[in-house]
Amino acid sequence: MEKVGVLALQGAFGLHARMLSGLGASVIEIRTPDQLADVDRLVLPGGESTTMSMMAERSGLIEPLTEFFESGRPVFGTCAGAIFLSTDVQDGRPDQHCFGAIDISTRRNGFGRQIDSFEIDIEVSGLDAPFHAVCIRAPVIDRVGPGVEVLASIDGHAALVRDGGIMVSIFHPELAGDARLHELFLDL
Repeated sequence: MEKVGVLALQGAFGLHARMLSGLGASVIEIRTPDQLADVDRLVLPGGESTTMSMMAERSGLIEPLTEFFESGRPVFGTCAGAIFLSTDVQDGRPDQHCFGAIDISTRRNGFGRQIDSFEIDIEVSGLDAPFHAVCIRAPVIDRVGPGVEVLASIDGHAALVRDGGIMVSIFHPELAGDARLHELFLDL
């Protein structure tokens, strides 16, 4: 059985772990480079992207994460995880890491601050019914590179994209009570 890692430095990692476990996956919460070396897939949860970046650096995970992303193993980044995986980030801190694992540009808090958070049902390519997207201080994907497939949009902006084994959403699928995107990730 494949082992699925969930980066457990900050953010909604516990909800992702429960959802994946409910689908039958063997889940490991990742806090150290040694733990990362033992997984076949990885989820980068939502949370606060600059805090996650600083904690990854302090935990010695920057180089191992870079190697993981370059290995071709599947990765699912949600909200802050999407920022982490993007090629570049606007409105971030100068010392904030973004790994360039998928050719997109993101803008932190693109839909606004906490008070501007919202929920919306969206059509997702490959799903037979709408998916309930929970957007909390959601980033905006401002640019999608060639080869990146847009699977869903919100207000004319890409909201769920995929390039090979890398999939990112600007929303929190773990809060929707709907495991279909996690199933899609496990099928990558």
